[in-house]
Amino acid sequence: MSDTPTVWNSLRRALVPGRVASPGEAALDAAGAALPPLSREVLEQLPDPLMLMTRDGRVVFANRAMRTVVAIDGEGKHVSSLFRTPGVLEAIERTAASGEATTVEFSIPVPVERHYQAYVTRTSSQPPILSLLLHDLTAAKRTEQMRADFVANASHELRTPLAAVSGFIDTLKGHARDDAQARDRFLDIMSVEAGRMRRLIEDLLSLTRIELNEHVRPQGKVELETILREAFAALSPLAQIDGIALEVVAAPGLPAVTGDRDELIQLFQNLIHNAIKYGKAGGHVWAIIAPAPASGGRGVASQIAVTIRDDGEGIAPDAIPRLTERFYRVDVKRSREKGGTGTRCG
Repeated sequence: MSDTPTVWNSLRRALVPGRVASPGEAALDAAGAALPPLSREVLEQLPDPLMLMTRDGRVVFANRAMRTVVAIDGEGKHVSSLFRTPGVLEAIERTAASGEATTVEFSIPVPVERHYQAYVTRTSSQPPILSLLLHDLTAAKRTEQMRADFVANASHELRTPLAAVSGFIDTLKGHARDDAQARDRFLDIMSVEAGRMRRLIEDLLSLTRIELNEHVRPQGKVELETILREAFAALSPLAQIDGIALEVVAAPGLPAVTGDRDELIQLFQNLIHNAIKYGKAGGHVWAIIAPAPASGGRGVASQIAVTIRDDGEGIAPDAIPRLTERFYRVDVKRSREKGGTGTRCG
C-alpha cells in the first residue's frame, strides 16, 4: 500500500463512520489514484519543480524540487496556500477554465531572489489534472544584470586612475620630457595607479562570480576551523610585515556545516585581509568560532557564528549600515593607500 499523503487521507476519511467525501475531496482522491507509484517515483527525480493539481487547485503531487521552492509538503492543500504570486494563481485559473496552456514569469524575493517561468497545462482525461512546471531563470537574469552592472561599475571606478595615468603621460611628453627626477616620480605614481586598476578589475570579476551564484544552495560539508586556519596561513606573510599576530579560537566539538569550501575561504580571506590592513600595527587579529542560537526556537546549536576581530580603531557607527554597499569606503584616502577598491568592504 502506498504511504503517500493523498492515499492516507482518503483511507482516513473512509474509516470515519457516516462521513461522505466532499466533491473536492472525491476529485483529489480520484486524481491521486490515477498517479501510480512508478509515475510518482519518476516525477520525484525531475530536476525542475513540478506540481500536479485537481481542477479546483488542490495539490495532488509535488516533487522534491517543488517542495524546495514552496518550503513545505503541500499535498492536499490548495495551491493558493503555497503560492502568493497573483500571476501564477491567475494562470492556473485560466488554464483550469479554458484548458489552454499558460506561461507566466514571476519572482520569489526571499530568502534569496529567484526568477521563474511557470508553465501551466491541463489534461483532457477525466478527472482533469493541472500541471505547474517551473523553469529557473535566475542564472540567466543574473547574468544579464551582472553584465550591465560590470560595465557601469568598471567605467565609473576606472575613470579616475585612467585620467591620472593619461595626465602623467601628457606631462612626460611635454615639459617633463627631459626631467629625470620628475619622470621617475611620475612613473612610480603611474605604476601605483595601474596596480589599483588591476586590483579593481580582479575584485569586480570575483564579485560578479559570487553574485552570479548566490542563489545556488551549497551541497558540501566543511569544517570552519580548518578553513579559517587555511585563510590565516595564506595571509600570514602580510600580517608579519606589520607584526600582527593571528589566532583562531574555536569551541570544542563543533559540527561540520553546509557550504562551498572555496567561497568560504574567499569570504574569510577578505575579512581577515581587511582586519590586517586596518588593524593596529603590532596588534592582533582573532577568528572566533562558537555555537549561536538560531531564530525560530530551533535550538542553541543549530547555527555556528564566526567573528573576525582586530584591535584597530574600529568603524564609526554611522558607517556600519553602508559597509555592504559596493565601492563604499569609510576612509577613501586611507583605503587607497592600503590598496582597497571598496569591493570587499575595504
